[in-house]
Amino acid sequence: MIHDFNKKLLHKHELAIGLFYFYKNHIISEVKEGVTLTFENCSELFEIIHSYYGISTPFVYISNRKNSYSFVPTGHFKSSKLFPNFIGYGVVTYDAINTKVATLEQSFLENETKIFDDLNEALLWAQELIKPLSDLD
Repeated sequence: MIHDFNKKLLHKHELAIGLFYFYKNHIISEVKEGVTLTFENCSELFEIIHSYYGISTPFVYISNRKNSYSFVPTGHFKSSKLFPNFIGYGVVTYDAINTKVATLEQSFLENETKIFDDLNEALLWAQELIKPLSDLD
């Protein structure tokens, strides 16, 4: 994973549900194969997100969908209320099925969303969202 947006990886968290890479203004997730994401099993992730970004530091969440997993889509409604500073959701897909799933998922999100087939393109998009809101040093 090579990119220079926010330049420095702050921390990599390995949770039961997957790997999460935290940067100054974005998160890259790689959820484990076969996991079903729910609001409840993401509680540890939410606590970690809050510890990095609070409720005021703007951030973008990028789902790097290397694996197949499922989610409870209504969980997006609950989680977005926890983070008023969550400004965008990008999904990187590697096959047609995950692209269709990501398209459906967009209908459950109020934030800006976009689907990509390349992680670097997703990072460029995230940088454009963050740039007007944050000092990227």
